[in-house]
Amino acid sequence: MNDAVMGRGCRGCGSTELTPVLDLGKVPAADHFPLAGSAIDVTEIAHPLRMDVCGDCGLAQLAEDDTRTEEPRGIEPQALRDQAADAVTRAARAGLLRGHTVREFGSPHGGTWLPLLAERGFDGVDGIADVVLDCFGIMHEPDQRAAFAQRAAATAPTGVLLLQYHSLAAIVAHGQWNALRHGHFAYYSLAALQRLLDTAGMSVARAWQFGLYGGTVLIGAVHGAVEPDESVRAIRAAESEHTDLVALQSLQRTTDQHARLLRRWLDAMAARRRRIYAYGAASRAVALFSLAGVHRGLIAAIADASPAKQGRRMPGTDIPIISPAELISARPDFVLLTLRDLLPEVGARYPELDGRWVVDDPAGPSEGW
Repeated sequence: MNDAVMGRGCRGCGSTELTPVLDLGKVPAADHFPLAGSAIDVTEIAHPLRMDVCGDCGLAQLAEDDTRTEEPRGIEPQALRDQAADAVTRAARAGLLRGHTVREFGSPHGGTWLPLLAERGFDGVDGIADVVLDCFGIMHEPDQRAAFAQRAAATAPTGVLLLQYHSLAAIVAHGQWNALRHGHFAYYSLAALQRLLDTAGMSVARAWQFGLYGGTVLIGAVHGAVEPDESVRAIRAAESEHTDLVALQSLQRTTDQHARLLRRWLDAMAARRRRIYAYGAASRAVALFSLAGVHRGLIAAIADASPAKQGRRMPGTDIPIISPAELISARPDFVLLTLRDLLPEVGARYPELDGRWVVDDPAGPSEGW
C-alpha cells in the first residue's frame, strides 16, 4: 500500500504533529533487486526515505513509501533462530504460554516460531488464539493503529500477545540509521508501543531484552489494564535518553559519517589494489551503498546465501549478487560483512575466509576478523 505524499497523519494516533528526524533523500527501493547486468534506470534511485516522529504519541515512523516491490526471500540467520528458541523458553518460564492454540502474524523476512510452540503442544489456528505471535512483523503495517487492533482481536480474552521488535533506543545508541528502509513503517520505543497497545485495549505485562541486532525487545501483552512488572519499567527508564527528539536527530550525523567513512575505506583499498567483496545483500545495505556511491570498481560482488537474490544486483548499483561458493572461489583480499550479527555464523561456515572479514560499522569498517 502506497502512502499519500501530503496530508498523512501519524500512523499510530493520527496526529499531524510530525517532526522529521532523519532524511536520506532519494535512494533505491530497499526490496527491489534487479537482474544482474540490467541497466540502472534513473527512476530506480528516486524513492524518498525519511523518518518522522510523532510529537503526541512518540511513534517514530516511515514518512512515506512510494515503492511497489516484492522482496526476494532471504535465509533466516542462525542467530535469529537461536534467539527465537530463547524467547519462547523465557515466555514459558514466565507462565505466559497458557492454552493450546497459537496464531502467528508473520514477517516478510521469513522465519516462524510455530514449530517451537508445536513442540509445546500448541495447535495453529487462523482465528482467535491463546497465544498470538508477531516477530518483526507489525513494523511492516502502514496503518499501525489498525494493525495493533487486529492482533488484539486475535488474542483470546485470557491469552497473550508475544511481540518482538527492534528497539528504537538500540537503533539510536548504536547508530543503526540504516534500519530505516522502505516497507518498515514503524520504529518502537517501549513507551510508544504501550500507547499503541493501550488504544487496542491491551497492556504490556512483561518484557525481555536480547542482544540480536544490537538490541531487540520481546513483550508479553494481555487484555485490560495491568500493572507492568519491573522488567518493563527498567527498559523504559533505560531507553529514555536515546528516544527523545535530540537523540533521534543525531541519526542524521551518524548517517553522513557512516557513508563517508565507508567510501574512504573503499577508496583506500582500491588505491592499494585490494580486491574487495561483500557478504549480505540485506535491505539495510541498499541505502548505505547508494549514499556512499559504491560501485563494482570498489566492491566486485556481494555474496548472499539466498538463491532468490543470486543472479541479481544491489539496487542502484552495478554490484552483482553471487553465491557464497563463488565468493570463496574469488579469493578476495577482504570481505565486507554488512550485518555484524552474521559474523559467528559465516565465520564458522566459511573457514576459507578467516582473517578476511571486515565488519561494516558507522564508525568505519573494522578489519582483522
